Amino acid sequence: MPQRALFYECFAGISGDMHLGALVDVGVPREHLTAELAKLELADEFELMFERSAKMGVSGTKATVRLDAGVGSPLRHLATIKGIIERARFAPGVQRLAIAMFETIGAAEAKIHGVDIEQIHFHEVGATDSIVDIVGAAVGLAYLDADAVFCSPVEVGSGMVRCQHGLFPVPAPATAEILQGVPCKYGGVEGEATTPTGAAILKCAVDAFEPPRTFKPSKLGYGLGQKDFAVPNALRLTLGEIEASVADGLEAGVEGAAEAGMEGVETETNIELECNIDDMPAEAFAPLMDGLFAHGAKDVFLTPIVMKKARPGTKVSVLVDEQRLDAVMAHLFTASTTIGARLHAVSKRMLPRREHTIPTSLGEVRVKVVTLPNGVERWKPEHDDIVAIAARTGDDYLSVKSAVRGEVDLALRG
Repeated sequence: MPQRALFYECFAGISGDMHLGALVDVGVPREHLTAELAKLELADEFELMFERSAKMGVSGTKATVRLDAGVGSPLRHLATIKGIIERARFAPGVQRLAIAMFETIGAAEAKIHGVDIEQIHFHEVGATDSIVDIVGAAVGLAYLDADAVFCSPVEVGSGMVRCQHGLFPVPAPATAEILQGVPCKYGGVEGEATTPTGAAILKCAVDAFEPPRTFKPSKLGYGLGQKDFAVPNALRLTLGEIEASVADGLEAGVEGAAEAGMEGVETETNIELECNIDDMPAEAFAPLMDGLFAHGAKDVFLTPIVMKKARPGTKVSVLVDEQRLDAVMAHLFTASTTIGARLHAVSKRMLPRREHTIPTSLGEVRVKVVTLPNGVERWKPEHDDIVAIAARTGDDYLSVKSAVRGEVDLALRG
């Protein structure tokens, strides 16, 4: 059965306002965007306007966020912006995507400046118009509800761009950081073509940075930019259909892995939660980890860090799927002293694996077998089973593991 797909063509880059225009042009009702954005507590600070226009003969929709004359450019922290989004009570998917986009920008800025993400002051990106751009992007993408999102190589532009700390070569530092791993084109236009906001939208929304191999377009939209380039300053967004097998392959990471010579490698997408804690006794972390696993976390790990004022702290990182996110977050807040957590989507590539139960002279042992890209198999026994055998026999862990490995190796090779 065909599935809904969205295809970005950023031949002149992408910015937040270009994206809003493209969303409306491809079918998101402007009334829907306006009504949703009115939920923001900043709603009296802006007016979102759309107009039909053209760039070098290409007609499309130009979006403009007009600010109230009394609105400045406040320096907002990530926590402030997240609070603004959360208090608007958007649908959960819209809220998560909007926050993920801001966290993507915040993580880039934090790395550039060498500070913790919570210390970052959002300058241009924290202004009201940028909040409208990003929240509007999340609202529009949720409305289109595509099963798969593709994007061709992204034009970043050329020349110099003025940032808060001075002139920098295009792409701006935050844009360059966000677009790591994304196919980019340079010098196609003179000036900044892709902004940090546009880069964050792509990084959080796109499943594959390549054109779909088979695609049946049904509607095209053009979002027009505010600048004039030697090429039409427009973002093309195409809505269409792909075969379900293509979408399934994209979800499993089959296509990208095959191109890299890694047939069969699987991809899994989860949510990563992070929080920094400096006021909880060390003894409380073990039961916290146990409880997070019991509530559905796929992985939990602790990292020692140094926080502001040189206080030692611990970063708690939790990997969880979308279905168990709320339960895991509830336990994190209940069983620790944190008052907030950062969320962002992460993808993981995994070797194909299967599990066997192998009888040995010491008892049954579960064994996980993985297949490497070259076809060679690698395996290891389940740690808990080795611990149980050692406890039952009175032997030490290493001796039991060595004996079991020898018998399992013979069983698997036989």
